[in-house]
Amino acid sequence: MALYSAAAAVLSGLERGEGGLKNLVYGSDFPHARQLYALVAETLRYGPVLEALLDGAALLRVEKKLPPPLAKVLVYDLLFGKGLKCGGRWKALARRHRARLEAELARLKVRRGVSRNEDLLELASGAGPEAPQVPRYVRVNVLKTSVDDVVEFFKRQGYSFLGRANSVEELKTLSGKKFMLDLHLPELLVFPPQTDFHDSRLYTSGHIILQDKASCLPAFLLSPSAGSHVIDACAAPGNKTSHLAAILKNKGHIFAFDVDTKRLATMNTMLMRAGVTSFKLAQQDFLTVDPHDPKYSKVKYILLDPSCSGSGMVARLPLDEAAPSAERLQALSGFQRRILSHALRFPAVQRLVYSTCSVHQEENEDVVHAVLQEQGSAFRLANVFPSWPCRGLATFPGAECCLRASPADTLTQGFFVAVLERCGEETAVPSSLPAATKESLQQEERVEPGAAPPRKRRKKQRVKHSHCSGARQNGELPTALQSATSLNQA
Repeated sequence: MALYSAAAAVLSGLERGEGGLKNLVYGSDFPHARQLYALVAETLRYGPVLEALLDGAALLRVEKKLPPPLAKVLVYDLLFGKGLKCGGRWKALARRHRARLEAELARLKVRRGVSRNEDLLELASGAGPEAPQVPRYVRVNVLKTSVDDVVEFFKRQGYSFLGRANSVEELKTLSGKKFMLDLHLPELLVFPPQTDFHDSRLYTSGHIILQDKASCLPAFLLSPSAGSHVIDACAAPGNKTSHLAAILKNKGHIFAFDVDTKRLATMNTMLMRAGVTSFKLAQQDFLTVDPHDPKYSKVKYILLDPSCSGSGMVARLPLDEAAPSAERLQALSGFQRRILSHALRFPAVQRLVYSTCSVHQEENEDVVHAVLQEQGSAFRLANVFPSWPCRGLATFPGAECCLRASPADTLTQGFFVAVLERCGEETAVPSSLPAATKESLQQEERVEPGAAPPRKRRKKQRVKHSHCSGARQNGELPTALQSATSLNQA
């Protein structure tokens, strides 16, 4: 299936409520899932602008056989994307109307009093204090490079580095070609909204991972020590798996499960590009995995990010997808309770992170509470990140130990994270570790890359294992990029 037809089919599926963006993309017959996902996500982001352009240019009235979802995809790539690099007859059709569409785009900018395409996005989304835009978060892949080297690379590209942020409010001020180091996560860079790095050499070679800040929390809070055995129970598309590998320094072993063959194939390509070596992929429903299989006898850490409503991804999905039916929520929460209970049956597990990109209590606090009640005194909630501003809903005692994230409170996508620890035994990682990490980062002064870190910071980094910014390779970035040329061409 051609790219534009595949993207239009995904958009149609979203409109009919056939599933979430990720599931529809990976369920498509199109072989390059990441390319398809990026095109659909960007088309959705420009949705209101595209509708205004199609209406003003009367394209659908002229081309009566052109389906509206396909028209949106074509106009997006023609005016805002890569300029219709493929498409056959559809490309020819769109190009016949290029002058008319460009003229309508110019008129739209004049009517709305803006000069840049990005400004149209802000007006369309109603961005402002009530609807803050989520920045572009870039996780540095320390398996292949270092934070210092990536910062220097972007400086050479004309970007201005402003040091480490001191508050979420400070991140809201980013604009143009300015970027900062995140205040919570030591390997996360923050750029203004709409910054696009999909064509960057750093991204295509696996030196950076484009991953929302909230999505980085599960692996960061699981914090497995180097050499550990870890399960990523619902692993595709692999961003969290690659983050786990970076924390483990590629030492240890990651068992990654997913039921979809195509998703696993895409994930395998992504992990290889990221330099991940310590993993084993399995096409298997995690619920069918035997916890007492000897191969999992050393698994002390489990990351569980099961299928959910996706209602937290409000910046990328249609509004109606943020309001699933009561029946769908009931089915999802039932599945989530089963898979969380199953994960806690692994006999050696000491620490488990449960996360969703959902905003609904039914999929979050209710699931955690129900499973904890089933477990009795076997597991408890760990109180991580005490200074994180957004906590779990107070639906049961201890729910404040859970974390929530949202565009308004944390400048991220909507997210939920709970960390469960086994009771009665000394846990492999103290529950206060990430909190200490976070607070030590907040207490530090801004440090320019290359400057000697304070002595106190070095002490903290030794405690934090491999997720500290000191876990870096010594090679210069340009050399690493040259060695990744074959990956860029793959």
